[in-house]
Amino acid sequence: MFYFILSVKGTIHIGTSGWSYKHWKDIFYPPKLKTTEWLTFYAQHFSISEINTCFYHLPKPASVIGWIEKVPAHFKFCPKMSRYLTHIKRLLDPEEPLERFFEVFEPMKKRMGPVLIQLPPTLRFDYDRTEFFYSILKRKYRDYEFVMEVRHDSWLQEKSLTLMTKYDLGFVLSQSGAKFPYSEMITAKNIYVRFHGPSALYASSYSDAMLQEFAKKFRRWKKEGHDIWVFFNNDIGGYAIEDAKRLIGMLEK
Repeated sequence: MFYFILSVKGTIHIGTSGWSYKHWKDIFYPPKLKTTEWLTFYAQHFSISEINTCFYHLPKPASVIGWIEKVPAHFKFCPKMSRYLTHIKRLLDPEEPLERFFEVFEPMKKRMGPVLIQLPPTLRFDYDRTEFFYSILKRKYRDYEFVMEVRHDSWLQEKSLTLMTKYDLGFVLSQSGAKFPYSEMITAKNIYVRFHGPSALYASSYSDAMLQEFAKKFRRWKKEGHDIWVFFNNDIGGYAIEDAKRLIGMLEK
């Protein structure tokens, strides 16, 4: 019911959930490389990155412009929506938080992939609240694309997924072992996948067999016309870097 078959060939983008990790020094970043040069170095290896810092606090507009200037023209950013809207307001009264968020990120508009909306585990699906929120996104921010990462099983019900399909929001495939709700229902052209770690959250690596299985799915979805956005969030120990590189290598064969 929720699976799209599209006619235009899709794309696959692979990166990590951010680039500014101090523990990647010596593992990924050369020891003498300045932190201000990390993004430029990162962009030599990957073509996308999530921006997680804006989940905790909105950056200054100058920082957003600075990030754009440090990467090549094809590079894409996927910022995470402010937790003030998702975790404090819990999607209620979304107008003002959305306005503040997009005032900051408007300069990045043409360089953005989907905006990630991550919900708290205590937020259950509520049809009326959710549809009002989606309608605001559709009416005021139609030039942007959105994906939703849920943390409560109630969001996996048919009414929720049908509503995502109606408003063209991508459902995030949140791979975390059995720690977060997981489904491979597809609700939009964008398929957004987050790898949080197969055993220890943020601190475990994926096997070749598991990555190969996902690589097969990504190839199929791309052939069907979907745009696939893949982010590794298992940053501890540098696993995200190595897993992302291995997956890229598998897809290039």
